[in-house]
Formats: sequence, C-alpha cells, structure tokens
Amino acid sequence: MNEFLDALTLARWQFGLTTLYHFLFVPLTIGLSFLVAILQTAWVRTGKVKYLRLTKLYGKIFLINFAMGVVTGIVQEFQFGMNWSNYSRFVGDIFGAPLAMEGLIAFFLEATFIGLWIFGWDKLPKGAHLATIWLTSLATILSAYFILAANAFMQNPVGYELNEQTQRAELTNIGEVLLNPVALHQFPHTIFASIMFAATVMVAVAAWHLSRRQYVDEMRTSLRFGLWANILAFMGVGFTGHSLGMVMTQTQPMKMAAAEALYETASGADASFSIFSLGTPDGLHEIFSVRIPYLLSFLSHGNFTGEVEGIRDLQAAYTEMYCGADSSLLTCPSDGQFMPIIWVTYWSFRWMIGLGALATLVSVVGLWITRKNREVPAWAWKVAIWTAPVPMIASLVGWIFTEMGRQPWIVFGVMTTESGVSPGVPAWAVLVSLIVFTVVYGGLAVVEFKLIVKAAQAGPPEIETSGDGGADGSGEGDVDHDKLATVY
Repeated sequence: MNEFLDALTLARWQFGLTTLYHFLFVPLTIGLSFLVAILQTAWVRTGKVKYLRLTKLYGKIFLINFAMGVVTGIVQEFQFGMNWSNYSRFVGDIFGAPLAMEGLIAFFLEATFIGLWIFGWDKLPKGAHLATIWLTSLATILSAYFILAANAFMQNPVGYELNEQTQRAELTNIGEVLLNPVALHQFPHTIFASIMFAATVMVAVAAWHLSRRQYVDEMRTSLRFGLWANILAFMGVGFTGHSLGMVMTQTQPMKMAAAEALYETASGADASFSIFSLGTPDGLHEIFSVRIPYLLSFLSHGNFTGEVEGIRDLQAAYTEMYCGADSSLLTCPSDGQFMPIIWVTYWSFRWMIGLGALATLVSVVGLWITRKNREVPAWAWKVAIWTAPVPMIASLVGWIFTEMGRQPWIVFGVMTTESGVSPGVPAWAVLVSLIVFTVVYGGLAVVEFKLIVKAAQAGPPEIETSGDGGADGSGEGDVDHDKLATVY
C-alpha cells in the first residue's frame, strides 16, 4: 500500500488517467471533422439534401466533442509543471517547440475555421464555406502531428545535445525533432485509428434510427458510409502499424521483446509471434505459449530471417550501458530493471489488434447483411450500436502499450521516469488532485455522453428548400449555430 501511495506512482497514475481521458475526445474530433468534410463535399457536389442533413447532424456532434476536448486538454500541460518539474526542466527546450507550434499554428487555425464554419452557413458561398470545414479538419490533423512529434522525442530522442553543466537537453535541430521516424510512422497510424472511431459512431447513430425506421434514406447512407470508412481506415491502421512496428524494433527493441514475451534473442522460425503466453510472476521466464513461426521476424524487419533481441540480452546490455561507472544518474533505475511490466505490454498489444479487428469484422458483416435493402435482424442493430466504442478502446489500449512499453524511461535512454518527478511535491497533494480530477472528469464524461446521445437521437435537422427544390442550408428545424457557439 505504501508503494502505491508514493508521489511517483500517484503522479504516474494521474498523468495516465487524465491523458487517457483527454484522448477519449481526440480521435472523435479528428475523425469526425474529416468525415463531416466529406459529407458536406457530397452535398455541394450533388445538391442532395440528405448529405446536408447528415453534415449538420454529425457536425453538431463534432462541435460538442471538440468543446469538451479543449477543456480536458488544458489540464495536461499544467501537470508538466506540477508533478513532473524535473522532466520539464530537463526536456523543456525540445518539448516546448512542437507544443508551441501546436498552439500557435494548428490550434489557432482550428479555432478560426471552426468559427467560420459555425457562423458561415448563410453568409459564405458554398465553396468557401466548404473550404472552412476542410481547413478545420486539416488543422486538427496538423495539431495531432505536433503532439505526436513531442511524444516521439520521448520514444526516440533526436535533434538535441546534453548540456553537462546545466544537465538539460538542448535543441540543436528542430527538423530532426519534427521529422522523427517514430512521429512519421505513428502519425498516420493515429489518424486512421481516429477515422475508425468516428466511422463506428456514425454506424451506431444510423443503426439506432434504422432500428426504429426513422430517417431511412439519410441513415442508410450514413450506415453504408460509416461501414466502408471503418474498413478502409482499418486497412490503413494495419499497414501503418506494421511500419511503426519495424521502427519500434530499431528504436526501442525492449518494447518489441516485451510485446512478444520474447525472453531469448531469436531469428527465423524461432522469432515467432506469440498468440498466447503465460510467464512466471517475476516476468523472467515463459511457462507456456502458442506461437506462429517466422511472423515476429516479418513484423520486426519486413523479412522472415531478421533477428529480434530478447528480454534477457537487452537487460544485460542496458545494465552495462546505463548503470556503468560512466553512466548518468538520470539513466539507471533504482531497481536496475530495464524491462517494462511484461503482462501489461504483452496483453495491451494484443487487445489493441484484436479490438480493431473486431470492429472491422462487424463492419464487413454489416455491409453483407444490409446489401440490396434486405431486412436486417434486430440483433444486428444492437451489435452495431454497441460496437461504437470498440475502436476507441483499441486506441486507448494502444497508448497504454506505447507508454508502458517505454518504461522505465520517460525519455528513452536519456532520463528515467523516476528522475522526472517533482521532488518537492508530497504524495498527499498528488493524491488529492488525483481524486479531484477523477471526480470532475467523471462528471464531464456524463455531460459529454448525454449531450452526444441527445444530439444523435434527435436525428438530422429539417432543411428548408429553395424554390427549385435545392437545399439552402438554413430554415426551420435547422441547427441554431449561433446558439450552439454561445453554449460551447
């Protein structure tokens, strides 16, 4: 119990919980802005009212989610100074650059074009108004890239030099930081995963209405669009995930070894992918496993003969490298262990893949049973609705794998996590803030969920048509964007 109540453990729990909570909103914002832009493009190109109604329905959900994400994201930056002051002091010269770019460039553009999109429905030409939602989507994606570039430095530090006098990492090449190989491969993986989540939300909304035979034309379009978007995005997730895995093998071999519970260095047939594995409680020995020969070599190197380093060899190498006589005090963990918690890394990797595949399987089955306007059984609608959060959970588990698999490092090979915690903050203070954040965030989660459910169940708004039968984007029953902007 005392080990759990120390400041380091509590600070890690607080940052982990608040980060995962904030990430509940991020993928839906990224994915929905992109899919809403496609729907609005379809309306501008075809003039079909159903596309405009769907644009406004999912646009409202997007705005609700965006507003809540902004509120929860602010807390993240405060924590660097409160609970992780040593880390902030050490890496602030590098970490601050992409975060500043995110705020001054991406978020500024995002906020500006969201405002133009909200208020510009009856004030801007269709083409100009369409451009605002595309620019909003581009800004959300750009924002994600800057954040991922900052995170990539923690996974693979580049573009810096260590000042021995000040004991700080100093930026030497911003280009290397922004073009970090980890960021370049992690970025598309994250974007495709976000589109998956947004697509399953669209499918769930459509399934709820279709099960009640409401807005059949619009919701059938939404359903099929969401199903196809989910499948295509999963293909992107798989392709980028493979390339990210190869980069991870090069930059963080211990993470790959832990993800596969690979204790001994292996290659070829011996470098097998573990479907299921049981190990000893200390994580040092394998008891039983079910493996596919050669697959780990392929996942790690793109061929079937590549060598994958094992946990024991890496532990020995890291001990010599980071705990030797010439090593820094920031690089040797107090317990001398360089491997993460094996069972967390191992199973989070499999849950990430399995949940993503499950959501895609549901989409494939959904396309099959809804073809040619066939009668759909009631159970299928329920499955579609309950599948909505599955890609989101897969993304959350994926981030647990990414961050827990990096341990014991807060910056890989440069600074351990225990070295980054604030030295003057008592455990009770961290515990109090952890409880407060949990309670407040729990309340916000309820508010967010109810607002989105209410907007989804209200369905697409009625649209007034002009004299020639075309939709003008305004009128009775339309979304009151001025009011929405005031509230959110």
